[in-house]
Amino acid sequence: MISKFFSGLDKRVGWLLEAAAFVSSLLVVGLMLFLVLARYVFGWSIVGLLELIMLFGMWLYMLGGLIASRRNQHLVVDFIELKISDERMKLMHKALISLITFVICVFFIVLAYRMLAWGVRRPQTSPGMGIPLWLPQASIMLAAVGCTCYALRDFICSVAGARRLKKEGQ
Repeated sequence: MISKFFSGLDKRVGWLLEAAAFVSSLLVVGLMLFLVLARYVFGWSIVGLLELIMLFGMWLYMLGGLIASRRNQHLVVDFIELKISDERMKLMHKALISLITFVICVFFIVLAYRMLAWGVRRPQTSPGMGIPLWLPQASIMLAAVGCTCYALRDFICSVAGARRLKKEGQ
């Protein structure tokens, strides 16, 4: 029952992340194309458009990292894991890696929170369009929280898998 709930929640969150990343990528590409056409074809100089592109680019980058973390498709160095032949030891190795990742992500949350809190306390805006700087900073906070949750998920799944294999006698 609980795993069914989490599976459904994961699918909904995954769909939402991918939809947001798709919209962000469309906006980055569309606005960049418009900027190039406006500047080099029509000779227009549109103040602040690059700031808007950078805002959506930041969200796209952070959402992409979060999607990769959700799918376990992020960059890994798996030299040691490839040398381990015992399945239970592989799961214990993955649990250790997930725990280290979780701890690092907690520090990432603290730093992102401090940056976001500072940005809200001392509001600054971009020079052209006046975009509050906490808007792109919020994408960093979202990525920090999401990656922490996925590291915790990986740790729990690895420990549960190792326990299951131990009960089965492997």
